Amino acid sequence: MKEKILIMLDLQDAMNTKVNNDWVNQNFSWYRAIWVESAELLDHYGWKWWKKQTLDTEQVKLELVDIWHFGLSILLLGSDNRKKIASDIAEELSNGKPSGDFRFDLEAFTLSTLKTKGFDIKGFSALMSGIGLTFEDLYVSYISKNVLNFFRQDNGYQDGSYKKVWSGKEDNEHLVELIGDLDKNSKTFKDNLYNSLQVRYTQRGL
Repeated sequence: MKEKILIMLDLQDAMNTKVNNDWVNQNFSWYRAIWVESAELLDHYGWKWWKKQTLDTEQVKLELVDIWHFGLSILLLGSDNRKKIASDIAEELSNGKPSGDFRFDLEAFTLSTLKTKGFDIKGFSALMSGIGLTFEDLYVSYISKNVLNFFRQDNGYQDGSYKKVWSGKEDNEHLVELIGDLDKNSKTFKDNLYNSLQVRYTQRGL
């Protein structure tokens, strides 16, 4: 687990740097991004008693993955020792216990975020358990989304020349297909996924 957490920490730093080379000194409000994402997550879970709502489990999980991005950013700002960060994350992730009321756990996590402007790993772990998001699922989803973001940027996303649909499918669909063919436990999973995307993109239309 620690090894995979280190990979995610490195990739988060790389993505943040791609967006802003001096992101560490910009005082971005990562905690604010977390509580806004938490509110969006609650809408996908459902909370309105005056209308029919259906739990969208997969979307809730995706929102948790988004929150994980911001949480890692906060943790990276708190220490230069990434091995120590990874060790602390691994320990805290094993300690989170859901209360049985997901909405309550989400509110407790959000309250902690607002009070500390930090990342409540144990509270996040409780949410993972409460919705059935395993660490392996978190890892694969996180790596995949970051790889796709890098791929888009490297192929003209910012200047508008990149199109999400190619060879008759959205790039998300290509991503899912390629993930199924790769060893997710490989140390080079993210590189293999990126390279596979690039090969398929280069051969599009052929």
